[in-house]
Amino acid sequence: MASMQLMRRESDSVHEIMQDSPKSPEARLGMKVEDLWDVQEPQLSPTEKLNACFESIPVSAFPPAPSSQVIEIKSDTSLAEAVQILSEHKILSAPVVDVDAPEDASWIDRYIGIVEFAGIVVWILHQSEPPSPRSTNPESALEVAVNRATNAASFGILGPEDAQATSGNFFEALTSSEFYKNTKVRDIAGSFRWAPFLALQKSNSFLTMLLLLSNYKMKSVPVVDLGWGTKKLSEIGLPLMTRDHVVKVYEEEPVLQAFKLMRKKRVGAIPIVDNSGIKVVGNISIRDVQFLLTAPEIYHDYRSITAKNFLTAVRSYLKKHQETSPFVSGMVVCTKNYSVKELIMKLDSEKIQRVYVVDDAGNLEGVITLRDIISRLVHEPYGYFGDFFDGVLPLPLNCRV
Repeated sequence: MASMQLMRRESDSVHEIMQDSPKSPEARLGMKVEDLWDVQEPQLSPTEKLNACFESIPVSAFPPAPSSQVIEIKSDTSLAEAVQILSEHKILSAPVVDVDAPEDASWIDRYIGIVEFAGIVVWILHQSEPPSPRSTNPESALEVAVNRATNAASFGILGPEDAQATSGNFFEALTSSEFYKNTKVRDIAGSFRWAPFLALQKSNSFLTMLLLLSNYKMKSVPVVDLGWGTKKLSEIGLPLMTRDHVVKVYEEEPVLQAFKLMRKKRVGAIPIVDNSGIKVVGNISIRDVQFLLTAPEIYHDYRSITAKNFLTAVRSYLKKHQETSPFVSGMVVCTKNYSVKELIMKLDSEKIQRVYVVDDAGNLEGVITLRDIISRLVHEPYGYFGDFFDGVLPLPLNCRV
């Protein structure tokens, strides 16, 4: 049987390269980067020096996560069970093992993809939309849902009215239905992003890993400190996404609009703003879809589940169960005067992947993610990946990797 080790980017598995103890693997790796930096050609720019340093370090030098922390989900697992697994292990996604694959299958044949909360959001969105009255298709409800999820590559132009308003007991009825319990993870394979997914080898360089994280939206993030720590965010061009370009949802809009926008715009979280559109009152991430499915009873008394009602209900639920979460502690924000090091330490201490930038009055000015920080540290040389992606996904004729 093929065996492999997955490197993940979950909020609870972010590694900081520089540790206090010089004996730690992370500290040894950090010192190796510093040594390589010192021997680089002086005519190189700082970015070129960083690229050369990371190119010299193999992925095998980076401390891997224990094998016990790698969670796999079988293809015949129900969506209900998959949601529980992702929620219990506090992860956004997991590789899906094809139960019909032979024992000696290669890894590319053994896995069918990665199931994510984003794919489950697609499924939920389509369950909340009533069927067309003109449809004469005799397909079963399950087949309709599967086809909808498979064909849900886009949602067209979205407006505030697009997300279907749902009653307080909608998710309670959904999660108790046999339909929800019987739909399998493989039934929503059309929502998987990769087929099956890209995998690093231990011989690949650290630069390859960093570029996959920042440019190709992979799911594993290291935190580095290579002299950029004292620079202000504005000095390195952050935030990349300013207020006018931030995808957001108003507090009185249906909560499903938030998940629909995340799926449409391919972002992992969006801010909730008040009626002014500039004051941030909360944040919803793709992970938070779990609260619609694992505790549907908490919305029972609401006539409709708006983004504001969703925040209130989930905060009350978490406090009652004494669970720690950014939902309870409030919004995590920073200003443009933060240094890169201060921001990285805040992201790491809060176990989050993005922070909203506000002015002195608390008005939204932009958003910064770990991917944005990495993208300011390294750049991708022309033709660097070559045929790395060949055989994984068919590429358009006009596409160059």
